[in-house]
Amino acid sequence: MENVSIEKAFAKYVVLNIISMIGISAYILADTVFIARGIGADGLTALNLALPLFNVIQGSGLMIGMGASTRFSISKSEVVFTQALYFALFLSLILAVIGFLFSDNLSLLLGADEVTKDMTSSYLKVILMFSPMFMLNNTMLCFVRNDNNPKLAMIAMTCGSISNIILDYVYVFPMNLGIFGAALATGTAPVVSLIIQSSHIWRKKNSFHVKAIKPIFSVIKDIGALGVSSLISEISSGVVIVVFNFVILGLAGNTGVAAYGIIVNIALVIISIFTGISEGIQPLVSRSYGKGEKDNVKKVYKYGVITAISISIVVYLVSFIYAEPIVTIFNRENDPVLMNMAVDGMKFYFTAFIFVGINVITSIFFSSTDNPKPAFIISIMRGFVVIVPMAFIMSRLFGMTGVWWTLTVSELIVSCFSMFIVRKNI
Repeated sequence: MENVSIEKAFAKYVVLNIISMIGISAYILADTVFIARGIGADGLTALNLALPLFNVIQGSGLMIGMGASTRFSISKSEVVFTQALYFALFLSLILAVIGFLFSDNLSLLLGADEVTKDMTSSYLKVILMFSPMFMLNNTMLCFVRNDNNPKLAMIAMTCGSISNIILDYVYVFPMNLGIFGAALATGTAPVVSLIIQSSHIWRKKNSFHVKAIKPIFSVIKDIGALGVSSLISEISSGVVIVVFNFVILGLAGNTGVAAYGIIVNIALVIISIFTGISEGIQPLVSRSYGKGEKDNVKKVYKYGVITAISISIVVYLVSFIYAEPIVTIFNRENDPVLMNMAVDGMKFYFTAFIFVGINVITSIFFSSTDNPKPAFIISIMRGFVVIVPMAFIMSRLFGMTGVWWTLTVSELIVSCFSMFIVRKNI
């Protein structure tokens, strides 16, 4: 690593981590495709109503993994990994208990009606009970990547995603398990990934180990502070989904929520690319920062932003040209209302990606340089302060068109603020 140029290191880490994060996001996208083909629009609506809780699980795992691996890269403290495991197990067991006991109540709280309640509850229960696997997987991925083994992390996530796709098909079609089967397939994927990653622990060059020590709350608090922007970034996706679901239910009913479900599940895959870029630059930024290599810190950030903007432009052009064929994959009943709504929504909603990429990378960049305050401010603006009121204002003024443009307007406002903070701090 020491003899590799920062450009080559950037290319290696970013490419491998983009593939890894696409693998994670493919968990839900695979569910979306198989539920759409096997169950239909009501199944899509149920999945979309349950999705915010998946964001909470993923966000919690990323908070612990990113926070702990950042501190590990900067300080090389041997206790960080064990404390991260304590943290992950504690939070995930709480979520698992909540899923087991309160999935029915959660489904109603998230907006399910008589048609979608049972499916939403079934999906929530399974996903929440697999919380320990999801969160331990995210924590391990971050440590394996920071320990100079991003290729293994990528292989683990890819194999997990492939197993999810295969099991989705088996459970939903031949075994006819419906949405329960889709959730079970998704819960199995991180187990496969963890098994593959466990090989890293036995490597001679492995620099993190489990220590027989008690929880150290100051270390756990530090992990949370450094990683909280990752949590808020994921939760912001969940908050956006919840707010949009309620707004769209009032404007266009379950069909509108199904159309939004198609759009947002594809969008989450694209946003995962930006998360992959940010997770790829995190080890490079943290190491360079720890060594006092300020030029490399700036270079990596610049490369990350340029990469995100370039990808967002390509993705938007492809989605604009091929919007109808893409939506057709999810429209089993060939519903013309669902088709028109989803195609129009995709063309408007996806204009946000340039600004989303800038904001995600800037937030993680500040966390990676042991500067969590601006990272927290950017994340909280994206997740709550700007987009929630904007959703109600835009929908009231422009109806469904306003809903589709809400993300773009909100992320544009936040990106202006992000660039102001970057100029002030770098």
